[in-house]
Amino acid sequence: MSQTVDRALSILPLLAEGPADLGQVADRLGVHKSTALRLLRTLHEHGLVYRQSDQRYRLGARLFALAQEAMESLDIREIAHPHLVRLNEQCGHTVHLAVYEEGEVLYIDKVESRYPVRMYSRIGRPVAITVAAVAKLLLADLPEAERRAVAEKLDYPMYTARSTAGAPAFLRELETVREQGWASDLGGHEESINCVAAPIRGADGRVVAAMSVSAPNVVVTAEELLTLRPLVRRTADAISGEYSGRTPIKEAP
Repeated sequence: MSQTVDRALSILPLLAEGPADLGQVADRLGVHKSTALRLLRTLHEHGLVYRQSDQRYRLGARLFALAQEAMESLDIREIAHPHLVRLNEQCGHTVHLAVYEEGEVLYIDKVESRYPVRMYSRIGRPVAITVAAVAKLLLADLPEAERRAVAEKLDYPMYTARSTAGAPAFLRELETVREQGWASDLGGHEESINCVAAPIRGADGRVVAAMSVSAPNVVVTAEELLTLRPLVRRTADAISGEYSGRTPIKEAP
């Protein structure tokens, strides 16, 4: 049965490349045409493939409907939260989760530091978009034209001497963030607060959220905080894997 399921599911990536006839499906699976036909008929009955008038098969509408329903039911905060808690337990610092919505970057989750010095950030409040590490990651992933349009419309308040001075500098920084795959805010919003962030990606590779670790200088220096970058990126990758469905299912004991 598992081999049959495996063969049936192997048809879907083939048809994602474009319509294929019975012979092409059989060749790809390495099976007789009669076996391929049985598999295609079953998938057709469930709406996962569709037979065209030219007798070639393509992906069915039901597959796209299921994908849309699945995406709409996903809650990135619910998926990410246990990972954020685990990261907080490992490093002790404040952990944030943020998304980009309607021109703003908003915190949607926060796990407080174990240290007595707390950050004023609040869930549901927008971040300082031109300096926050999570914002840089989310804006850096936008298509170039949209990224440039957003950057040119923003104000650039100089919160500190390290704040981003204007659109050209911001766009250069976003390009660097795109290339390196992580971002930081080292005193750009508050002189005493440093932050390192990593992207959370969906099944299509696009950034759907960003997470960060933040700490004041009185707890750790900027250099010490940056040593947590591998841990932050591993956490983001774990969330990405679970959110996109790439995390392997573990065998039951």
